[in-house]
Amino acid sequence: METNCNKEFGKFEFEEIFRKKIVKLRSFYMHAFIYAIGLIAFVLKEYYGFPLHFIPFQYLNNVVMIIWSSVFLVSAIDLFASYKIFGDDWEKRKMKSILEKDQRKKEKQKWE
Repeated sequence: METNCNKEFGKFEFEEIFRKKIVKLRSFYMHAFIYAIGLIAFVLKEYYGFPLHFIPFQYLNNVVMIIWSSVFLVSAIDLFASYKIFGDDWEKRKMKSILEKDQRKKEKQKWE
């Protein structure tokens, strides 16, 4: 017999997991926007000779852009390839196993 409390806890678990996904996605898009601005500034400075000699643009050089590009690509792979590798089926099985584990723990509790 499943109580209303268990249903609410399961709903809370799903909401918490999806909330974390949304935060990761939002932070990735913000990073992509800032990276695009930095990339445009770097191209304007290096290839078109725009005088961007004020902070923080004066520190944009090849090494910084290589490191920043690498971090951005790893972040994108982590966010989007993890969905492809693990997929929806894996995610559903994992959530089900977490909820079953929690359910078994609650059934083992003895109230005196």
